[in-house]
Amino acid sequence: MNEHSAADRTARILVVDDDPTVAEVVTGYLQGAGFAVDRAADGPEALRRSESRRPDLVVLDLMLPGLDGLEVCRRLRAAGPVPVIMLTARGDEEDRITGLEVGADDYVTKPFSPRELVLRVTSVLRRTRARDASPRPVLCAGALTVDPTTRRATRHGAELALTLREFDLLAYFLEHPATAHTREELMRRVWGWDFGDLSTVTVHVRRLRAKIEDDPARPRHIRTVWGVGYRFEAEETAHPEKGADSEEDAA
Repeated sequence: MNEHSAADRTARILVVDDDPTVAEVVTGYLQGAGFAVDRAADGPEALRRSESRRPDLVVLDLMLPGLDGLEVCRRLRAAGPVPVIMLTARGDEEDRITGLEVGADDYVTKPFSPRELVLRVTSVLRRTRARDASPRPVLCAGALTVDPTTRRATRHGAELALTLREFDLLAYFLEHPATAHTREELMRRVWGWDFGDLSTVTVHVRRLRAKIEDDPARPRHIRTVWGVGYRFEAEETAHPEKGADSEEDAA
């Protein structure tokens, strides 16, 4: 029994990897799950294919000839919102965090299970489509305004340049103010993951603070709840405490 919905099967996936064996295996599993798949062997080709036919999701290798995956991800996101799952042979946490910081929605470290990758693709697509299909009211908190329908966020009237996940995280915070959220809860509610590296949440909170706080080191909106996680204050608090970006501080 195919576990993917008809909506999933209409999705077009762009697989970008210079290793023909990896690209062939990934393509085969995605096609077997019912997805339409395009392939590119390097960064410039990926950008050309994306420009000629915008994919619903990109599976993107970090190490590519011509342009590396980080730069390809930046350019893809600059051209418009598209979910990206990054593949990397590196186990170093810094590389994974860098991928998330440039806008990747998820990452899978090689060697990986093709079946797990298919599940990650399905999860990201379903999350994206559910988010886009569900009209929600405009959210306001102090100088912040977030419109989930148009996916536009402003601060003091100036539009914020947010990645897909940064936007989703900010919208979730505004929808659930004055509540302490663990990183596990945020990962489940915002990313739709029941598993994963919790540093993903930490990175996005840090980046979001840099974009919405006057002083990210002393945040007035996204507050650290020691030993728990984070709490969003709709009104800027008068006496901000020093923020915490490390996993240990927020955990």
